[in-house]
Amino acid sequence: MPEFRFTGAVPSGKTVQGNVTATSASDARKKIAELSKGRPFKVSRLEKRCTYVYRVQKDNEKPIDGEQKAFSKEEVTSGLAGMGFKVLYVRKKFREATGKPPIGDVITFVRLSAELLREKLPFNEVLTLLSNDIDNRSLKEALRDINAELRQGKETERVFQKFEHIFGKFTSKMLGLASKSGAMAEMYDSTAKFLERNMEFRKAMKSAMMMPMITLVLLILAVVFYVAYIFPETARMFLKYGIELPPMTEKTLEMSDWLVGHIIWVILFIVSVTIGVVSVYTSHKGRLWFDKTLMQLPVMGPLIHKTNIEVFSRVFYSLYSGSGENIDVIKTAAEATGNLYFEEQIKTITIPMMLKHGKGLHESLEAANVFTRTALSRYHAGSETGMVKETALQLANFYERETTYRLKSVVDMMQLWVALIIMIVMTAITVVSSEVSIIKPKTPGMGALDMLPFLLPSLLPVQDILKKCKKWISRHRIPQN
Repeated sequence: MPEFRFTGAVPSGKTVQGNVTATSASDARKKIAELSKGRPFKVSRLEKRCTYVYRVQKDNEKPIDGEQKAFSKEEVTSGLAGMGFKVLYVRKKFREATGKPPIGDVITFVRLSAELLREKLPFNEVLTLLSNDIDNRSLKEALRDINAELRQGKETERVFQKFEHIFGKFTSKMLGLASKSGAMAEMYDSTAKFLERNMEFRKAMKSAMMMPMITLVLLILAVVFYVAYIFPETARMFLKYGIELPPMTEKTLEMSDWLVGHIIWVILFIVSVTIGVVSVYTSHKGRLWFDKTLMQLPVMGPLIHKTNIEVFSRVFYSLYSGSGENIDVIKTAAEATGNLYFEEQIKTITIPMMLKHGKGLHESLEAANVFTRTALSRYHAGSETGMVKETALQLANFYERETTYRLKSVVDMMQLWVALIIMIVMTAITVVSSEVSIIKPKTPGMGALDMLPFLLPSLLPVQDILKKCKKWISRHRIPQN
């Protein structure tokens, strides 16, 4: 997230300076306004921390190129000059690394960090080593910035919190707390396992949903093309000769005419529905309803529900300490699920019950109405035996195995249903198309005059042949004695 430095003055004239992290300059001004409520001051300057490229030279040595993040060009110039360099130029970098890196690169960083920390390598050396080997520019620059800020003595949790847009909220929280836990390698290892499991589940969900959806969309487009273009051309050829169409063919032609005549309204309806769904999903209430409905779906719902409980339990196990600070642990575990309804129920029901009413963990989790009976019974047993941490790990492992096995069967079942839908649609198209083959003109009962237009074209060539034959015979007639 971008960092801004503000400079201002209080009513007494004393200069005030500070830093805030915000998504934009307007957001930074809002945060500064909130800070000024306690001690009012007027902002005179707001500077964004940017990347500057420079070229310096020392004595007659070869020029050195480099990059440095700073709030102003003058800050970089004075810093380099203070180190004894001759500054050849300093300019703002035209294009900075932006965007979130792939989840695979983040997992690689966390996993390798856990391995290097186990080998007792200092964390600053871990960051230096990995920042040099990682290819993604956004992640590379983030690691360099983290290393630089940690060298300045800043708090690890606050430093990682500034890079939520790179690592994600949960990962930043876990990596920030790792230095306080006294077991950094174990915390990094737990985070890597969680991210790997989450990525595997998302990949499996995409394979379960993506291919069937693409297949169905292509099938719908093919059917629309057939009904709107190919079929009418064939059906109207029979209407041209006044032949009566069978019932299914006639209804299909009527549907085709309606579709072609109202195609603009159909497209506008599809676009408006799509925009409406996206706007509802992006709103807070719409996302709550969507995430709640997602856990109540017939086949995928229980799978998604148990995966949320698995994520909650795994994060809870990683952060739980048995002390009085576990309200924040429960909150973080709920946020890690990625399900807004699950998170809201924990924050608005479970945590207030524990803080205001002094209820136990089991009772508070049950009141949230987002846990299965199995999960509640396990947490109840863990609370009674004093083994909540171990119970959470057992529950997470149990649901991980169950959801893995069930996901495979769900994928197979969805593929079967898609194949069945394709077979039904293709059968319907075949039946409608084959109905055309039984169309017959009304030949019975036709009079001779009615048949004449159909017969003349075929009789004319025969008459020509007869005339030619008659001429040949008369020309080559044998004379009689």
